[in-house]
Amino acid sequence: MTPRSLLALPLLTLTLAAEAAPPDAAAGKQRVDEHCQSCHKEEIYTRPERKMTNRNRLRNQVQRCEMALGLQWFDSDIEDVTHYLDQQYYRFGQGGG
Repeated sequence: MTPRSLLALPLLTLTLAAEAAPPDAAAGKQRVDEHCQSCHKEEIYTRPERKMTNRNRLRNQVQRCEMALGLQWFDSDIEDVTHYLDQQYYRFGQGGG
């Protein structure tokens, strides 16, 4: 291994560890409270004609909102918010369906 690749190894390890961490619903709730409540009241998640029909669509919508607000969240932040909204309102589960 070269010295350069030895320097990259800890970064790769941290990246893989971060990706392996399960979503944190409490962190997701905090982000929703801080950033989403100004546009979305609870009714948007509970309305009968809601547009979210599966977890993948929910995650994509969370990502669109994050980008529209210029929040620059990590993928793990998006997963945390998706997980919180799914647990609290949608109940799609981790399978995406």
